[in-house]
Amino acid sequence: MITEGQVLDIARDAIYVIITTSAPLLIVSLVVGLIISIFQTVTSIQEQTLTFVPKILAVFAGMMLFGAWMLNNMSSFMIDLWSDFSVYV
Repeated sequence: MITEGQVLDIARDAIYVIITTSAPLLIVSLVVGLIISIFQTVTSIQEQTLTFVPKILAVFAGMMLFGAWMLNNMSSFMIDLWSDFSVYV
């Protein structure tokens, strides 16, 4: 039978995997947004689509760059979780 401590350990590990897996794409989006914001401030261009399109392209490029690592990170967490399944039941 699974204990309360084991549930909390699984939840903590899951949150850690979520944060570490999503961090590269969030950082890429943040940096591109900051660069575009500075560009808009300097040139006085206030167009909303100017921020949207480069962010989307940068996030797609980040997914292509970090996608294998992200998938490996999530897969290893799921493999660890399923390998201990007999302990939880």
